[in-house]
Amino acid sequence: MEFEKLLQLPENSRDDQWELKFLDSVVSMKVEVLEGGDPLHGPDGWPYLRVRTGQGEEPFINIVRWLAGRGIGMVVNPHKMAPDYVFTYGMLWNFVETGRFVTPWAGTDSTEIDFTERPIIGAPTDQYLPPYVRDILNHFLKDQGIQKPRIAVATSRDFKQTDLVFSLESMGAPDPKDQKALAEVLSWFLPLHYSLTFIQEDNLSGWVDL
Repeated sequence: MEFEKLLQLPENSRDDQWELKFLDSVVSMKVEVLEGGDPLHGPDGWPYLRVRTGQGEEPFINIVRWLAGRGIGMVVNPHKMAPDYVFTYGMLWNFVETGRFVTPWAGTDSTEIDFTERPIIGAPTDQYLPPYVRDILNHFLKDQGIQKPRIAVATSRDFKQTDLVFSLESMGAPDPKDQKALAEVLSWFLPLHYSLTFIQEDNLSGWVDL
């Protein structure tokens, strides 16, 4: 079976093509849910449901849909010295919404929008940030003491770059070092191709409560 052959390939031989084949194949698999379905915290501190391929009767795709509504990631074959794959929460809900775990990056080489060029700013659509994802993010931030986070989506004037933007004031005005750490934390909740930044509200319109 092609999928089993993929899993037999040594970790140091797994490249981008291996990942694409794995992600394309795993959706049709059935798996065993480990630990009675209770998510466990990984080394990164995030909750993950652990599943094992090669046995079990639970359709993988059903598990993905269940996890997407609960803010939980997934680890495939954690019994190995190194798991075969680790799905962040953002990857799972991206699949539910788009049919892809990883969406090819279509932006510019820049990692952030230049706000001196007055980008287009507005509320995120439900397609860009579904209500259930917003609820999960909101719950997480409130647990961190951030009670009323405000967000917007900024798009460059040439429409080549889009950022999810958090209001600095609503996030407690963290210093640059803490902003970087917070961005890394929040990125776990978002698809891999999303760009996230923090800016002051100033006179910019379009802000909404998360």
